[in-house]
Amino acid sequence: MARKYFGTDGIRGLVGEAPITPDFVMRLGYAAGKVLAKRSTGAAGRPNVLIGKDTRISGYLLEAALEAGFSAAGVDVMLAGPMPTPAIAYLTRALRLQAGVVISASHNPFQDNGIKFFSEHGTKLPDSVELEIEEAIDQPMGCVSSEKLGRATRLRDAQGRYIEFCKSTFPNELDLRGMKIVVDCAHGAAYATAPHVFHELGAEVIELGTKPDGFNINDGVGATAPKAMAQAVVEHKADLGIALDGDADRLIMCDANGRVYNGDELLYVMVRARMATGKVEGAVGTLMTNMALEVAFKEMGVGFARAKVGDRYVLEMMQEKGWLFGGEGSGHLLALDKHSTGDGIVSSLQVLEALRRGNQSLAECCKELVLFPQTLINVRIQPGFDWTRNEAVVAEKALVERELGDNGRVLIRPSGTEPLVRVMVEAREAALAESSAKRIAARFEV
Repeated sequence: MARKYFGTDGIRGLVGEAPITPDFVMRLGYAAGKVLAKRSTGAAGRPNVLIGKDTRISGYLLEAALEAGFSAAGVDVMLAGPMPTPAIAYLTRALRLQAGVVISASHNPFQDNGIKFFSEHGTKLPDSVELEIEEAIDQPMGCVSSEKLGRATRLRDAQGRYIEFCKSTFPNELDLRGMKIVVDCAHGAAYATAPHVFHELGAEVIELGTKPDGFNINDGVGATAPKAMAQAVVEHKADLGIALDGDADRLIMCDANGRVYNGDELLYVMVRARMATGKVEGAVGTLMTNMALEVAFKEMGVGFARAKVGDRYVLEMMQEKGWLFGGEGSGHLLALDKHSTGDGIVSSLQVLEALRRGNQSLAECCKELVLFPQTLINVRIQPGFDWTRNEAVVAEKALVERELGDNGRVLIRPSGTEPLVRVMVEAREAALAESSAKRIAARFEV
């Protein structure tokens, strides 16, 4: 069944425009509450959900609307305040709650916001449950009787609980003493937790992006703007930098020279380090994962598979294959033996563990992985145009793929929001990637 409201990462949009409006969000809370109440296995039959948010000014509005909707459905609510998305996933599981809800638009600017749900296991809600909630949203909203209304309480020491959880994913025999680390929280949800994690493990922490004002989330800082982190590392003569996005589920890092490392490279470091302590069956990337990572894993004897773009699909494929590691170049990284979802802080600790155990810098850990140059060309098309039925495009794509062989690849993806087709070619040589992409793109114009 087609989704009406939920996308690959919850419900998201511009605040004040459907569906991110107070009335819709209240109906969403009521609908989710009714679905959860029906599915609740608690002894008293009353579910309890945890609500967290990032630092956007609209979080107050949407939190109140959600709380009202849940209460009207007879669901108790715990409020965590500003907390990373993966923190809500962890706390939902640790506290044995029926669901966790995060109010965030991740790496988007402050004008946007969204709602995403976690199951009692700390994972994204199954498609079947999201569809059930969608059906309930369109039904008239009611309200339980006064004696059955849900209560709202604030979860005390949510930050402290999560900080301790993050630290528990780093080996007891190791510490970060002697390291100077720039920690960029994007003025987002991790501003009050991430610096403490690294400081309590012994590092000297230079804070960046830890002064949210409701409007500056992801604004020139964080994982989507890593230049600020890189500059701070060089200025402070730090050993490395860690940049999170607005809800702290993405991670980008840089070395002492300010050289930025993306999610593909960090996934390589994590898997390579784990290979030293035991066998890694495989790792999952996406259609956009750099081919150099696939080649490197093959040489290491590690299986590799590509999922559709989106951490949701990466996780689904990891679960299908029974693999522990996966990620995207954007910085969504998963290590399922550490957490049930992508977590920027936890992932950075896995990279730091690799550096500590190998007594190496980030540059040294990645020196054998040389990413293939990529050329991406956006080709404007007529609405409804299907490139797979265009003989000229199909033939040119096949010809380029034969010429590249095992030394490159071609990916053609329609845009989900614009009348565009994205032609991407990877090759060991930048000139070859560029010329090949231009050849394919030219065929769209014939």
